[in-house]
Amino acid sequence: MDSRADTARWDKLIRLLRPIHAQAVATARRLSRSVHDGDDLYQEAVLRAYDKLHGLREESRFRSWFFATLLSRHRSRARRPRRDEVSIEAGLDPRDEPVGEDGALWEEERRCAERAARALAGLEPVQREAIVLHDLEGFSVEEVAEMQSVTISAVKSRLTRGREKLRRFYLRYARDEAPRFETLTAGTMAWPGKERSHE
Repeated sequence: MDSRADTARWDKLIRLLRPIHAQAVATARRLSRSVHDGDDLYQEAVLRAYDKLHGLREESRFRSWFFATLLSRHRSRARRPRRDEVSIEAGLDPRDEPVGEDGALWEEERRCAERAARALAGLEPVQREAIVLHDLEGFSVEEVAEMQSVTISAVKSRLTRGREKLRRFYLRYARDEAPRFETLTAGTMAWPGKERSHE
């Protein structure tokens, strides 16, 4: 292997990743059962992208190409036997300053994050991907269809079924927040700690 060629490929990948790095990490964490698993998933996707970078024909398509690679690694991990899971709270440093003066807001955000992680974990991988990419990350249905390599109608079906499962989850375990999920409309989803508006 030509070390100069390897270095050039890494440099190219890093350059292409830089603009989407933060969003890709956040997506990987939302797809996973813990912050640590999400970071592992992201690293796997980066390594896979490095191996396949020669197959990228147009740099302008890198964003959707990389997210498709991330989804592929996510499904591969989902097929593995489950290991002991780490709570999403494990990724939060208890020494961090709380958001509110009495720490109440910080604790509430931690509870919401853990509850959201449990809710997403209850979905089938393809439904979880559709919800995270479309409702949380803001990708269009067409973009999600391309990333998942399915039809637009398939994505819409996954969104509908995934939202219904989430609604039932919150009705059972968080009735006080259930109304925010009962008012779902196509392309818009109220999410604990993240209000979205399409005006």
